[in-house]
Amino acid sequence: MNRKQKKELRRRQSTRQLMGIDRLTDHGVMTAGGELVFFLVSPSNLSVLSPEGVRDRVRCLTNLLRGVKLMEILTLNSRESFQPNRDYYRQRMERETVPAIRELLRQDMAHLSELQSAASSVREFALVFQLDRRISDTTSHIGQLEKFIRDRGFQVRTAEGQDLMRLLAVYYQQDVTTEYYESVDGERWVKGGG
Repeated sequence: MNRKQKKELRRRQSTRQLMGIDRLTDHGVMTAGGELVFFLVSPSNLSVLSPEGVRDRVRCLTNLLRGVKLMEILTLNSRESFQPNRDYYRQRMERETVPAIRELLRQDMAHLSELQSAASSVREFALVFQLDRRISDTTSHIGQLEKFIRDRGFQVRTAEGQDLMRLLAVYYQQDVTTEYYESVDGERWVKGGG
């Protein structure tokens, strides 16, 4: 297959095909390599813990990672980054000659810095497990994995439809602003919700 044919083939593929996803499941995605199950983990606020408390959280995470094979950690920013805007204000301030406008630019930049600081600790963590294809009762296996994580001291829940689409949108597009994801483009208009 030549380069032009490959490009045409890619152009005709769906988004899911390009990402290597066969279909969404109840708690994950089905890929050619098997089902990946996503667990959303809520981290403790480490900034208020003592050094011993932080070490304990790290120890719990280490034990969790040792206890399960075929697991990955997915860490995503769940808020928008204002760094490009702040860089623009900084560059604009360097060129600006009018003091009043420079002050307004400085205030805007300070405001964005405050917003960024408030959102800096907002991250989402997902533990991604590849299910063994030989397991027939995946529902109970997922429940056991969730209990295993919870027993290590973490708040956890399995990801569901909208959670999965949000994780994929943030991971692939850095889309942190959409609140509802459609399964099919234009779905809300057909259902009369838009």
